[in-house]
Amino acid sequence: MSQNIPSSPFISFGCSECRDLEGLDFDFTMAFQPIVNVKKRTIYAFEALVRGVNGESAASVLSQVNDGKRYLFDQACRIKAIERATELGLLSIHDCKLSINFLPNAVYRAETCIRATLEAAKTFGFPPGRLMFEVTEGERIVDPMHLKGIFEEYARQGFTTSIDDFGSGYSGLNLLAMFQPHVLKIDMALTRDIDGDPVRLAIIEGVLLVARRLNIVVVAEGIETLKERDTLLKLGVELMQGYFFARPDTAVLPAVIFT
Repeated sequence: MSQNIPSSPFISFGCSECRDLEGLDFDFTMAFQPIVNVKKRTIYAFEALVRGVNGESAASVLSQVNDGKRYLFDQACRIKAIERATELGLLSIHDCKLSINFLPNAVYRAETCIRATLEAAKTFGFPPGRLMFEVTEGERIVDPMHLKGIFEEYARQGFTTSIDDFGSGYSGLNLLAMFQPHVLKIDMALTRDIDGDPVRLAIIEGVLLVARRLNIVVVAEGIETLKERDTLLKLGVELMQGYFFARPDTAVLPAVIFT
């Protein structure tokens, strides 16, 4: 398999090829962090987060991904996430989703590029309906209409779609106006110390109003304190993610601390 991105949008790598990481000159693994439903005291999803095999940060791994490796890396991340989540027993957790970040600029044609993902789901017995795909707002979108097409195809396939890090990136409300995902994850820059910050509180109240009008589920990211959790819960946010509940782990699906 060539190290270059396929020259045709109709070329797609298979599951076994991506699992072998052929074409990449580095290896990586996945850490998992839970997204919890605080009110129900259940786990809504585990997010797969890229890590180096020796514990290196996601930034360290991503720094090795150039344009020639972007497509293969994106495909390999999907397969690695499904494989590891299955090995660690995610399917035994009732209705728990697996959330995978994807690189929209690496996707040529959604229905073609998803082939290896569907193959991996079949290989590992992972129900496609339990997959959630996140695009980070911090990823500069070259072609917004292309991203809209990706989300529409993923929704058609039965996947949950999500905008990650909302409030931190390039497009903000313009991105949300173009397409409406199933899930909106509010960036930690807005949730940090929200219990004592009336400005952040007002902004999040506005985001929640928009999300409710559009029937979008909201997740609050970066929760680290009891006061942050309780303030968001009073606002009606039930789904949260952050160190307060569990830190990412590569060896196991981390246990959640409910207090």
